[in-house]
Amino acid sequence: MTDAPWLVVGLGNPGPEYAKHRHNVGFLVVELLARRIGATFGRSRKAVALAAEGRLGFGGPRLVLAKPLTYMNLAGGAVVGLANFYKVPIEQIVAVHDELDLPYATLRLKRGGGEGGHNGLRSMSKSLGSRDYVRVRFGIGRPPGRQDPADFVLSNFSGAENKELDFLVDRAADAVEAVVVGGLEPAQNTYHAS
Repeated sequence: MTDAPWLVVGLGNPGPEYAKHRHNVGFLVVELLARRIGATFGRSRKAVALAAEGRLGFGGPRLVLAKPLTYMNLAGGAVVGLANFYKVPIEQIVAVHDELDLPYATLRLKRGGGEGGHNGLRSMSKSLGSRDYVRVRFGIGRPPGRQDPADFVLSNFSGAENKELDFLVDRAADAVEAVVVGGLEPAQNTYHAS
């Protein structure tokens, strides 16, 4: 076990106009994790990102939480900058992102695999030179009717979805903690069963 921290990257777009969009659910999850560990986001000097540092519980694993300040399709550069500075191995990088191919309220965890057309993941994989990081996939569902998926991800959650959103963000944050503390497979067993 390395003493390097875990780098948990919430994928999203910077700026208040994007804050409530489906595409920014990764930001919501890392913001909650920061509150849980009593950390505050500040501008990183090592990457174009906001970063927060702390420990998960007393004497627990170190976490670096990140919100890239680039737009989604350029997030990889910020991730590499932080990973290099903190000497985080690829297996201790976690990307939290929205997932069109999962129904709303579905949470899935995996290591590696394709990007499924997700520009943030594509940028991360290209910049890291690897796909072998952990993904916490937050299902947002497919767009209704003929709505363009690009427009759908850049729109706010519906009123019905918003009623469940806090609970789901909380559950996704729990899943990240489970991966960090106990490993991917036990976390999958817990969060894929429900």
